[in-house]
Amino acid sequence: MKEPVKIYTIPTCSDCNFAKRYFKEHDVPYVDYNCEEDPKYPEEVWNLTGKQIVPTIVIGDNVFVGFAENLSEISGLLK
Repeated sequence: MKEPVKIYTIPTCSDCNFAKRYFKEHDVPYVDYNCEEDPKYPEEVWNLTGKQIVPTIVIGDNVFVGFAENLSEISGLLK
């Protein structure tokens, strides 16, 4: 089985919630890293992207900042 998608989020982020809903509807296994619950998660986002933006999505070696604007590329990787 493939490694689950990693998604760094905060609860009030609409793009984060859209991404998680998309993954659920398409049976994509993912792990949600809530950046408000653990201070190490925002640090991981910074190390991955050099930014503090959610959602940050990791699929294998691919890192995406934002979901909606990257949906085509993300969905292509998940097929």
